[in-house]
This record gives sequence, structure tokens and C-alpha cells, in this order.
Amino acid sequence: MTPEDIVAVLVVDDQELVRGGLRRILRRRDGFVVTECADGEQVPAAVAASDPDVVLMDLRMKRVGGIDATRRLREHADAPPVLVLTTFDDDHLLSGALRAGAAGFLLKDSPAEDLIRAVRTVAAGGAWLDPAVTGRVLSTYRSAPAVARTDARLAELTAREYEVLELIGRGRVNAEIARALGISEVTVKSHVGHIFGKLELRDRAAAIIFAFDHAVVAPGASGF
Repeated sequence: MTPEDIVAVLVVDDQELVRGGLRRILRRRDGFVVTECADGEQVPAAVAASDPDVVLMDLRMKRVGGIDATRRLREHADAPPVLVLTTFDDDHLLSGALRAGAAGFLLKDSPAEDLIRAVRTVAAGGAWLDPAVTGRVLSTYRSAPAVARTDARLAELTAREYEVLELIGRGRVNAEIARALGISEVTVKSHVGHIFGKLELRDRAAAIIFAFDHAVVAPGASGF
């Protein structure tokens, strides 16, 4: 294993048992180097000291919670991506964490294999939205009034790109979008790239937020 294969992870959680469990999963022999801190207020110093490829962030902590810590971190252009750890009673915090800049969500009771894949995906610049979490995020938006913000960048999308953005907002993955529109996954991937570029979006999580904020997907929409 070369140094390029190593993923540096900063674990942020106020429960020592949780941090210990994550360390046992993200082992050095499997390509991870783990540092940790116990509260969101410690994140800036910990990031500066360890230069992580990804931050694994708890949402609920005593001093500075995961949403505020993520928002402060993502204000810096060179900040590492954040993968949020959540539990089923964190539903009301999910949309706030997405808007703060989280690149994905993972349930704390997910299999170790999913944790490893999620960390590697987010560290590589991708997004990881646990299907159960995504469903709850969309439900949160569907129960809220439409914001319908205007954005001139939407006019830059082709009709097909707009359709793809709507389906992303409904929580569809590329394979599902391809089936719905009768096109190949390669074509969908190309459209997604164009959408992200035109709308200046970093990942699918940001695209879901954009789609609901700009009424591309309306509250009450079905399809997830």
C-alpha cells in the first residue's frame, strides 16, 4: 500500500466509545490514519494539526454541534469534506447539516463495509447519502413551504439537464435516472457533471438542496 492510498480521517464525536469503535473499523492496515477530537470547537485546531482527507462528524455535541462545526469548516476553500454520522432521532438536523456543507450522511448503525466505502467516497470528492437518510431529508423538505428562490443559472440548463436535476432532487441515483429517462448511465453522468458545473454545486447533497430551494422539486412531490 502506497502513501497515496492512505486516507487520513478526523473523527469528531463526544462519546469515547463511539470514537473507539470507529478507530477499530478504520484501521491503518486497511489504509486509514485516524485522529480524533471530542467536540466541534476543537475541529479547526485538529484539522490544522492532522490535515485530514475527510472529517467524520457527529451532529450532537456538548459545546459546538456538528452543524455549526461543519459550517465554520466549509467557509474555507481548502477545507476537507465532511461526512456526517447520524442516528434515527437526528431527522430535524439533517437539512441544516446539508446546508452547512456536509458531503454526505451515514447512520451510526451502518455495517462497517458501508462506513469504509462512505469514507473513501467522500475523501475522493464524492457524496454519500444513506438511502434511509436521504428519504428523511426529502420528507423534511416536502413538509416545508416552497422557497422558490430565483437563480439565473437555472436558465443555463438544457431541458434534459433540468429533468435530471429534478430526479436528483427526488433522491434518484444515476441508474434510476437512466431508466426513467430512457438513456444510458454514461449519458446521465455527463448531464450530472454539466449540472454541477453550471449551478456551481459540489455534490448530490448540494444538488438536492438546490432543487428544493428553487422549486425544481416541490414539497409533496412523490417519487422517492
